[in-house]
Amino acid sequence: MKATAPHAHGVTRQVEALREVGGETFVVRMSRGNLNFEPGQYLAVGIEGQIDAREYSIYSSPVQDFLEILVKEVEEGYVSPRLRALHPGQRLFVDGPFGYFTIPEDQRQAGKFLFIATGTGISPFHCFALAYPQLDYRVLHGVRRLEDRYEMDVFDRSRYTACVTREDGGDYRGRVTDYLREHPVNPDTLCYLCGNCDMIYEAFDILKDQGVSPEHLFAEVYF
Repeated sequence: MKATAPHAHGVTRQVEALREVGGETFVVRMSRGNLNFEPGQYLAVGIEGQIDAREYSIYSSPVQDFLEILVKEVEEGYVSPRLRALHPGQRLFVDGPFGYFTIPEDQRQAGKFLFIATGTGISPFHCFALAYPQLDYRVLHGVRRLEDRYEMDVFDRSRYTACVTREDGGDYRGRVTDYLREHPVNPDTLCYLCGNCDMIYEAFDILKDQGVSPEHLFAEVYF
């Protein structure tokens, strides 16, 4: 999620449903209309008639007839508490899609991927998994609690590793960067990182030290 102001060319879309997925986090489902997007892109979303908007990676797949975003309610935040209070039938301002955190077709066919996320940074990887079921990927998801493994069942269980910092019972106790240090990555791996900037900077350094070239590192920073 990133702060932004609404763009001039956005439209309004109707809220279809909200669902809780763990802790302070929820999914907003809205009408899609004729919007086309590539997995990994994001939308600017705000309440109809209000100035502020936030940027959210698209959580749903291009083959689904609705749009979804994954939202964590931020205490003292302006947009996220208002999104959580929405009801079906209300309308949102939506602009986009935007962004280049995508996977070219030739790489989808031949590449091996590592997706590294913290918290709601899992959102574009959720979209990738739905859109590209034949993709050769692994997911490292850094969360504080077990309940923060948002809808993890969308991923092949053998490909998903939850790195949990505050509870036992995950696949690994510790941060994703700790896991990376203990489990070196093949240098040919295409590494996509999405989450807080501290994790991304640290993971970049670890991966480069393990021989992954800068051309194989892609990032989307959430604030």
